[in-house]
Amino acid sequence: MERQALSNGKWINLETAKLYEADYVWDGNNNISRATGSQWEHEELYHTEKGAWVLKQWSNRQGSITSWDEIDAQSAAKWLVKNGHECDMIKDDIEKLEI
Repeated sequence: MERQALSNGKWINLETAKLYEADYVWDGNNNISRATGSQWEHEELYHTEKGAWVLKQWSNRQGSITSWDEIDAQSAAKWLVKNGHECDMIKDDIEKLEI
């Protein structure tokens, strides 16, 4: 089991969590993350078997630290929509969002 510690002290199993990758847009020079609006800053979203949403954030900048934070379902829904994903488990939440 590949476990990852979160900032709140909890752990997630990366082997069983569903990964949602960020979408990127080519601006003519670089791939720009839809999640961050940057070519340097990146995000991925994980959905655990127990229903938790975990946002992984990292940077290509020297000295940066990768963070793993649990987020609420509404924040996860916004992230999914922004990055072109749809998740049946929170479809109702997505339809209620003002983005």
